[in-house]
Amino acid sequence: MKSVANTVAVVDYGMGNLHSVSQAVRHAADQVGVEVFVTSDPDVVRKATRVVLPGQGAMPDCMRELRDSGLQESVLEAAASKPLFGVCVGMQMMLSRSDEGPTDGLGLIPGEVVKFDLAGRLQPDGSRFKVPQMGWNQVRQAQPHAVWAGVPDQSYFYFVHSFYARPTDPKHSVGEAEYGASFTAAIARDNIFATQFHPEKSADHGLQLYRNFLHWNP
Repeated sequence: MKSVANTVAVVDYGMGNLHSVSQAVRHAADQVGVEVFVTSDPDVVRKATRVVLPGQGAMPDCMRELRDSGLQESVLEAAASKPLFGVCVGMQMMLSRSDEGPTDGLGLIPGEVVKFDLAGRLQPDGSRFKVPQMGWNQVRQAQPHAVWAGVPDQSYFYFVHSFYARPTDPKHSVGEAEYGASFTAAIARDNIFATQFHPEKSADHGLQLYRNFLHWNP
């Protein structure tokens, strides 16, 4: 693939929710003339103008598959030079390390990934907190960001996760949600934006995030 303006590479390293993510990104891209490639080819990732890194499953497996697929270096190159959107475990991979394993992340944003510790805790309705958190939750926009444009503060997004990001510097936490306590639901730095929740499963507000990402020029 030649280097072409307005292309998005959705990274296929064997662990992402590729169908849902790629369909949502394509739906957003169709309206602005952006071409979307689902790819396991590092060269396609390098030549794309924007990159989406999905992820689901266990963090150690995701990091191993990204490395073994030969895609890790191209993702790191993207993180240094072009807009990069991480989704779910793709967000967790941006940080320094995870307690799951434990395992090292990509180290793009300083911080760690920790597990919810909610044993014996009760929700306001008297039911026990369940781990993983699974379902809709409100996200507070903790920091202004271009990718939030047109998305009302405290909008609902869809989550499925047992671990969450804890950035070292609070300025990198741009979205927060409540589940037993406040936790980071979205992180950002320079040309990187990533969400713990699934925009592709979050109806119109999720699609708006992808649209904003396609226009974002950090």
